[in-house]
Amino acid sequence: MTKERVANFLVGPSSLPVEVLQQAASEMINYKDLGFGVMEMSHRSKEFALICSEAENNMRTLMGIPENYKVLFMQGGCTGMFAAVAMNFLKGKADYICTGTWSEKAAKEAEKYGTVNYVVKKPEKYLGVPSIEEWKLSDDADYVYFCYNETVGGVEFNSIPETKGIPLVVDMSSNIMTRHVDVSKFACVIAGAQKNLGPAGLTMVIVREDMLGREHSICPAIWNFKKQVEMDSRLNTPPCYNIYMTGLVFKWILKNGGIETFHENNTKKSELLYETIETSGGFFKPIVNQGSRSRVNVVFRV
Repeated sequence: MTKERVANFLVGPSSLPVEVLQQAASEMINYKDLGFGVMEMSHRSKEFALICSEAENNMRTLMGIPENYKVLFMQGGCTGMFAAVAMNFLKGKADYICTGTWSEKAAKEAEKYGTVNYVVKKPEKYLGVPSIEEWKLSDDADYVYFCYNETVGGVEFNSIPETKGIPLVVDMSSNIMTRHVDVSKFACVIAGAQKNLGPAGLTMVIVREDMLGREHSICPAIWNFKKQVEMDSRLNTPPCYNIYMTGLVFKWILKNGGIETFHENNTKKSELLYETIETSGGFFKPIVNQGSRSRVNVVFRV
C-alpha cells in the first residue's frame, strides 16, 4: 500500500506542490512530444533555452526585478556563493552583519579573500538582530553583507539595512518569495532554491549590472558572475532539471495569486503558531527576541 504524503515541516528540502510534481511526472519520459525528457536534454538546445528564459521571466515578474539586474541560475549552493560573492566583489574590505550560523559562515569564507569587518560583536547566542546603535559600519567597505533570515536560529531582519550607498548583498535563501521585497535595494541577492522554490542543487543569483567585472583574478570561471551573464548561465552544464522544476513552481505561484497571496497565507500561519507558543502557559518558549522572530521558520524550546 502506498503511504499518503505527510506534512513536511523541514526548512529544506521543502515540500513541492503536488500539482507541480504531477506535471513533472507526466513530462518525465516525453517532454512536449520531443521523445525524451528534460533530464536528457542538452543545455545548449533551443528547448532548454526556452525553459530557462521562461523561468527567468516569471521570476522577474514575481519579484519585480528591475531591468538593470541580471538573473543567474547556478550551482554550489549558498556555501559556494559565500566564496563567489567575495571573489566577485571584495577588493579590500567588506562589512558583515552576523546574526546566525549562515552569515557567520559567509564572513569566515570571505576572510580568505580580503578583510572582513564584523559590524556587530558576536554574542554568546544569536537571539536577534542587534540594535542599529550597536552597528559599526565602515565608510569604505566594498559591500555590506547580511542574511535576511537565519534558517537554523530563526532570526529574521524586519527591515532592510541602510548602508548609505554602499552596495548591499543579501542571502535570501530561506525567505525568498515569502513576501514582496524591493530588489532595487540590493546590489546582489543569492538564494538556494531548496527552502522555498525547488529541488536542492539550484542557486539563484540576482546581480546589479554595475557590480559585474569586479572579480578577483583567482575567481574560477564557473563562479564568475560576469562570465555567467555573458553565457546566459550556461558557461558550464547548469542544474537543468532543477531549473525546470523551479520554473514550474514559479508558474504555480503566479497561477495561485502571486507572492502577495502567499505572504498573506504564511503570515496567518506564523501568527497562529506564535499565538500557540505564547499561550501555552510556558510549555513552549520562544528562543528569539521579539522583533527578530522569523515568520518563515519558528524556533522554540519545550
